[in-house]
Amino acid sequence: MSEERAYWLAWAQISGIGPVLLQRLQQHFGTLAAAWQASQAQLAEVEGFGMQTLTKVVQQRSRLHPQQLLIQHQKENPHFWTPADAEYPQLLLETPSPPPILYYRGEVELSENLGQKPLVAIVGTRKPSDYGIRWTRQISIALAKNGFTVVSGMAEGIDTESHSAAMKAGGRTIAVVGTGVDVIYPHKNQDLYNQILKNGLVVSEYPAKTPPDRIHFPRRNRIIAGLSRAILVIEAPLKSGALITASYANDFGRDVYALPGRLDDYPSQGCLKLINQGASLILKELDELLKMLGAIPQIDVVDTSPTSEQLSLPTLSPELQQVINVIALDTMPFDLLVQKTGMNTSAVSSALLQLELMGLVSQLPGMRYQKV
Repeated sequence: MSEERAYWLAWAQISGIGPVLLQRLQQHFGTLAAAWQASQAQLAEVEGFGMQTLTKVVQQRSRLHPQQLLIQHQKENPHFWTPADAEYPQLLLETPSPPPILYYRGEVELSENLGQKPLVAIVGTRKPSDYGIRWTRQISIALAKNGFTVVSGMAEGIDTESHSAAMKAGGRTIAVVGTGVDVIYPHKNQDLYNQILKNGLVVSEYPAKTPPDRIHFPRRNRIIAGLSRAILVIEAPLKSGALITASYANDFGRDVYALPGRLDDYPSQGCLKLINQGASLILKELDELLKMLGAIPQIDVVDTSPTSEQLSLPTLSPELQQVINVIALDTMPFDLLVQKTGMNTSAVSSALLQLELMGLVSQLPGMRYQKV
């Protein structure tokens, strides 16, 4: 895998090659190392590789040496994951556009990356009301005390409050930033940044020393949504980055929750719009929210570990095995299953029906599936 991660890094340096095209390259050639050796004619067979893109690839590829690039890159960026690494966050990898390079700094907890510990995002306005601050703190504390990791963007306002409250409650938090992981923005969050490094992670798709740029922040919102099982929008005007995060969450098949507010409150307009579009309400009884998010009660814990007999699976045909291998630990939309398997729609639909009948997969509302 060390060789393959060098090619993820190398391909990511070529202008015009983004996460979606990288996914297509890997699916077409099997590995990015094989794609690197492909001829121009072979690359032209991949959807999205027009003449302009092919010209850039041919020109820039000849100047890059993947293994040397990896060694050089690690000097300034010692900690990063590529999709070739087993530690790459699994939920994020299941999205249509996972970052080819995900840089990180802080304390890694593999249970988060493997989807064994649930991550929940809290997002909202940079100028929250007292009402928004109060509920952000209450919800963050409740999540932290019930084993959730709180994800946000380390911006002013709701983001800052959610990170701080989660850590004060003894929980972990992950900040997804629109700069390099070594750049603190806003600068007033210097102390918060240092605390996060001790109690969680700072992650970014941008390399070290990357300064803030307003085009980076909407893009990083897809990472917040991709990492998380659910997104909670606390306060958000109609034109808000939080609504961009919620839109990505819907695209990825994540659950979206919104805190209701008064009809004439400016910071609540985006939340009311989300609720009107089908987002779940965050109500006063936080136990109900925790229940919906799948929190396990901390009392009367009983050992329900599955026995080896329960874990045994029947022998599956290659088609069924291919489908069940890509189904997420959490829910996964049908379109993404088709994309990940590389099979046609009817074949995936037939396989899912058979797996449901076998009791291995369950279908949820909105054409979403999960392992049983």
